[in-house]
Amino acid sequence: MPCGEDWLSHPLGIVQGFFAQNGVNPDWEKKVIEYFKEKLKENNAPKWVPSLNEVPLHYLKPNSFVKFRCMIQDMFDPEFYMGVYETVNRNTKARVLHFGKYRDVAECGPQQEVDLNSPRTTTLERQTFYCVPVPGESTWVKEAYVNANQARVSPSTSYTPSRHKRSYEDDEDMDLQPNKQKDQHAGARQAGSVGGLQWCGEPKRLETEASTGQQLNFLNLSSPFDLNFPLPGEKGPACLVKVYEDWDCFKVNDVLELYGVLSVDPVLSILNNDERMRRTVRVLCLKLPGDASSLLDPMECTDTAEEQRVHSPPASLVPRIHVVLAQKLQHINPLLPACLNKEESKTCKFVSGFMSELSPVRAELLGFLTHALLGDSLAAEYLILHLISTVYTRRDVLPLGKFTVNLSGCPRNSTFTEHLYRIIQHLVPASFRLQMTIENMNHLKFIPHKDYTANRLVSGLLQLPSNTSLVIDETLLEQGQLDTPGVHNVTALSNLITWQKVDYDFSYHQMEFPCNINVFITSEGRSLLPADCQIHLQPQLVPPNMEEYTDSLLSAVLPSLLNKFRIYLTLLRFLDYSISDEITKAVEDDFVEMRKNDPQSITADDLHQLLIVARFLSLSAGQTTLSRERWLRAQQLESLRRTRLQQQKCVNGNEL
Repeated sequence: MPCGEDWLSHPLGIVQGFFAQNGVNPDWEKKVIEYFKEKLKENNAPKWVPSLNEVPLHYLKPNSFVKFRCMIQDMFDPEFYMGVYETVNRNTKARVLHFGKYRDVAECGPQQEVDLNSPRTTTLERQTFYCVPVPGESTWVKEAYVNANQARVSPSTSYTPSRHKRSYEDDEDMDLQPNKQKDQHAGARQAGSVGGLQWCGEPKRLETEASTGQQLNFLNLSSPFDLNFPLPGEKGPACLVKVYEDWDCFKVNDVLELYGVLSVDPVLSILNNDERMRRTVRVLCLKLPGDASSLLDPMECTDTAEEQRVHSPPASLVPRIHVVLAQKLQHINPLLPACLNKEESKTCKFVSGFMSELSPVRAELLGFLTHALLGDSLAAEYLILHLISTVYTRRDVLPLGKFTVNLSGCPRNSTFTEHLYRIIQHLVPASFRLQMTIENMNHLKFIPHKDYTANRLVSGLLQLPSNTSLVIDETLLEQGQLDTPGVHNVTALSNLITWQKVDYDFSYHQMEFPCNINVFITSEGRSLLPADCQIHLQPQLVPPNMEEYTDSLLSAVLPSLLNKFRIYLTLLRFLDYSISDEITKAVEDDFVEMRKNDPQSITADDLHQLLIVARFLSLSAGQTTLSRERWLRAQQLESLRRTRLQQQKCVNGNEL
């Protein structure tokens, strides 16, 4: 059995060891999973696993053990593959049994061929997901993961690069590999190996084909293959993720952390175009379920050319990951433990230690956001409540816990929203700023739709993972005409805000996808979009230069304090919350009294709003139950907010 670091560089050797010991007994598969689970429990072991998020693909060794932090963008049809197959030597007639799990291409020596009629062949099923890097992931999140990952400084004596034509000058800003590896890279280029495989014919052609897609991907040049990222300007690799167990618990838009075997075999990039390779290379995937005893190559299936292009892109552009272990991520904040809502997290020393210093952190955050909002402390209070809000349950179709805030009174056509968004980006793990112009509303694709020709889900701006902060800048909206797509986009935003759902377009029907997106709207007057809460901005100062003001504000905050803000805003989303019977009775009595004093303006919706404000006000102070003090403070905040809106209405009647 291989040992030491072989589980990182040669995971298939580990798998082969278990397969050889157990033969066709299915227990070998469970033993493989348990082995890697135990390996990852060792001290700092996950930090030594190279990540596709941080390490460029051409630095990674084919068939090595890697990890990937991603969102499921699409789910392809299940595929059949040969879990066990047999090869026979044409000369000696010797037979060898092989495993097909965690592989794309059958292992077959020069004198061997796959026996398609062997009774020992076993056909199994796996699920393929199309995964992309987490949309809108903040720069500080990426940097924290890069700094934590130690695999980038781990020398590898068996390093064989899988790409050759890319210039290292293009990678100076990420300098992820030691000089020794760079030297090895140059040496391997002269040796004529591709993707760690030795070829006896046409090395130049294979080298070129394998490198071109990679160069396009990491230089962010225009590519003939659309990587289908939901947000514009996103970078990083998309992956075809092949899952072997428990794939039913994963769904589109889930954020996952995957550990598995990287497959970038050059054969996958040229199979469709090279007749010689199609004749000599056997692929493990069976495209059609009808005849499980036959072995099909991609050109013999009934897929359209477009579907084949999308579902079998070049491995140099879209690598494959054969998943050994996978878990859903509750959050992507690298400063916090991965799991925050299980029993063990309640006794976590890190969490309990942070909760003990929550009060001063909140006070510092309130001051920081007050400066960001030009001295408006009331708006800063509501921004904190908004940033920790989350949909905690759904009652019928109503999402409870959503708290969309409309910050009105923002300067029109100014850079205020842009710089306020910069502040928010430094605080939350994932965000996106939507500039609400007539042109954007008419031309951008908000709603994902099904492309039946390519048999894939084409992404849209609103295909976002849970807890993404969506900042809508309405101050840029000018007079103009919304066409039909623009009207549909506005409707989609309204449905997202009101119902926390996005209706994906499947041409013949719409499919409802629930979501949990924090929407923050900046506008001059009252927003055209619905909002749970409108707070009118009252600046106490007017900086002559917003960019310089924001730069100085960010530079004045210590990195350690900024990290505490980030922990605070993520952690509080996962705290439990309850209201005692005694406080419930007091709330009911207060509501009856308010109705007596002002029956016209106090409604059941106002009570619901008060309870939401009280909930997040309590959680912002680290309190998981509503106290009389916090209830009264919520009433006070709401009274101040309403008074401000009434004053604005007197000044400008179209504000409300």
